[in-house]
Amino acid sequence: MLYAIISEDVPHSLPLRQQNRPAHLARLEQLKAAGRLVLAGPHPVIDNLEAGETGFSGSLVVAEFFSLANAQAWADADPYLLGGVYARVTVKPFKKIFP
Repeated sequence: MLYAIISEDVPHSLPLRQQNRPAHLARLEQLKAAGRLVLAGPHPVIDNLEAGETGFSGSLVVAEFFSLANAQAWADADPYLLGGVYARVTVKPFKKIFP
């Protein structure tokens, strides 16, 4: 089943994001290689794809997991959460309709 992992950053998280980004991306690459990643990306603070120094306010990952518990365990081990980037992470079942 698909799950949405919705994360909210702490204020001024950009330096922490930069520090933890390689490990965070490596985990996403593993999901992608396994064919389980639907989409992933950050939410820019400003209304512009080039967030620059303003950074990001959070992230969204939609991926396939065996269960909600598995999705939560994966989210709990995210380097961004462990590295202090995320203030809050919500994991929910997700039903893809489009496309």
